[in-house]
Parts: sequence; C-alpha cells; structure tokens
Amino acid sequence: MIEQTPRFTEIGAGIQLAPNATRVLRRLGVLDAVAAQAVRPPYVSFRTWSDGTEICRYPIGREAEDEFGAPYLQAHRADLHQALAAAVPAESVRLGTEVVRIDQDDACAYVTTGSGERLGADLVVAADGVRSPARQLLFGKDEADFSGTAAYRALLPADEVADLDLPEYAGWFGPGGHVVHYWVRPGRLLNVVGVFDTEAPAQESWTAQAEPGEQLRTFDGWDPRMLSVLERAGRVLRYGIHTRAPLQRWNSGRVTLLGDSAHAMVPFLAQGAAQAIMDAAVLGDVLTGTAPAGVPEALDRYVRRRLPTATNVQAGSAQAGRAYHLPDGPEADARNARWVAYATENRFGPHAAAWGIDA
Repeated sequence: MIEQTPRFTEIGAGIQLAPNATRVLRRLGVLDAVAAQAVRPPYVSFRTWSDGTEICRYPIGREAEDEFGAPYLQAHRADLHQALAAAVPAESVRLGTEVVRIDQDDACAYVTTGSGERLGADLVVAADGVRSPARQLLFGKDEADFSGTAAYRALLPADEVADLDLPEYAGWFGPGGHVVHYWVRPGRLLNVVGVFDTEAPAQESWTAQAEPGEQLRTFDGWDPRMLSVLERAGRVLRYGIHTRAPLQRWNSGRVTLLGDSAHAMVPFLAQGAAQAIMDAAVLGDVLTGTAPAGVPEALDRYVRRRLPTATNVQAGSAQAGRAYHLPDGPEADARNARWVAYATENRFGPHAAAWGIDA
C-alpha cells in the first residue's frame, strides 16, 4: 500500500459500522479487535429539533445482530484504522509517498511517485478519496460536487455531558439541518455531528476549524440540550460534504477505484465506510486464485458486483438528507408518520435496507 500521509494519526472522529460492514470485518479476522474499542448501541432514537420529543426508535442492538448476523458498532476511526493496519505486515505499507502518475501495459500496472520512482504491480487499486486524482487520470476531468450541506463535528469527554440526560444514540431533525450523536470508546467520548444546509461551498477538510460560536448561531433555537452539547464542544471542526457523480464503470485494464473515489456519498445512511469495506471484500474475492493475466477480467467482475449496490446507496443517502431537513409543517408531519409506521412494520428502520446485502 502506498499512502501520501507521513504517518497514521487520530484524524477523524466517530464512524458507524453497520452489519454489512461488520460481517466483512469478521471474515477478515479483525472484528474482535474493533469491537473491543467500540460501542454497541441498543437503539437509535429519532427526535424533533425544538424540544427533543421522540418521534420513533429502531432497535439496532442484539435484535439486529441476530437478524443480520453481525453487530452494529460505533467506533473511533483511528481504532478501526489501527485494527486493519495491525492485520497486515508493516513492510507492506509505504507512508509519505505521493503518486503522481498511473499507467499500464498488457502485463503490468505502474505508479510513478513524486520522487520519480516507478513501481509495478499486477494491478493498482486507487482508494484515494472524494477528490481522487486517480479517477481523473482514468476517466478525465471530473470534479467533486458540493452537496449543499456542511457539518460540524466534535468529540466531548463523558463528564462534559453527564448532566444532559442524552439518549445513547439519537438523531435530531429540523428545518435545514440535523444533529447526530453517539458514543465511541465505551463511556469515554461522545461523537457529535451537526449537518446544515448552506449555499456557500465549504472546504472538504478533516481539520478545518469552525469560527468560535458559529455552530450555536447555526442551530439557534434548537433543544437546549443540543445547544449545550454544541457549546461545550470546545474545538469544533467544520467541513463541506462533497459527493461524486455515479460512474458507468470504475476500472480500466489493471486499474480500478474503490471507496469514495468510486462512489462518494452524503453520510445520511451511515454507509460510506461500509460500502468501501464491501468493495474491498468483493475485490479480494474476485482476485483470489486469479493469475496475473486474468486481472482485467477479475476487475470487470468486481465492478459488476459492486457498482449497482453502491450507486443505489448513494441515491438513498441523498434522498434521506432531503427528508431529514424538512421545515415544520405538513411535509415534516407526513415524514414523521412514515417513520413511526416503519418502526412498527419493519423494526430496524429505513436505514437498514443495505444491511442484508452481503459481499
């Protein structure tokens, strides 16, 4: 693996791993390591923005694990990264190396590094994020699309919110925005994400800080508990949410895309990481036992198996975001009624539609 960052650090914050992802982590032999540092929430509570009245709740604890064959976990991204990194030989990961060119011939694929070194392999997998340079090298100029939403995120120590009587895992939905919070690193850190509509494109960055008090102005008038959480957050990061338009294919010869470079989506179904993990599982499956000459055809099979599902999840995530941000009134009332009915009829909620799809 070639990675531009000079070292792995605790960048990022919370990550949600639905059963379709944790089934793969079990097959890879890393689920126990991830679960040891993660939280297994018993349910998710959907609430109104102004006073926190519960609209409905969906079970995602033991009932979901029994139904889908693996747990729903909430973890710190760094803990997931550490578990995955520990599962591969250290010498197979090369840090601090920028890739500036990808090319190939009939027998081999190549990357050229910033220092001018040319490295060859049977295939190249580009998992280089929403602003993927590899995607442009393969398919031409194609910019990331600003979703019209941005987000604040923060991690709060447990003692900062102990007096607020917060549900363990909840989404609060209101005009032009929603707030989600859940625990990572059991009982120690509360992960908070506040998403809001905005016409001004925002920087797509994991490290850009919000202006002091900006998050309180954005969510002015929301339930006092939410405002207290946002006020006590201290260091609040702000980032724009970007997506990529669906592609008709992800591969060319011996080179393919994976994860956000192929199908970056808004995070409103908590499936971005899960879909990347699913990509990796299917890619490993199609390559098992494949001779070097068969790599291009194996990559065709990978894309045929993964592209339709990932594209559907992209669309579903965008649709969920529109429903989350409705203003008070008849449309929001109808949405709430649908959620209540769904909780009665389908138990695990509309966000569980992808959980049963296996790699």
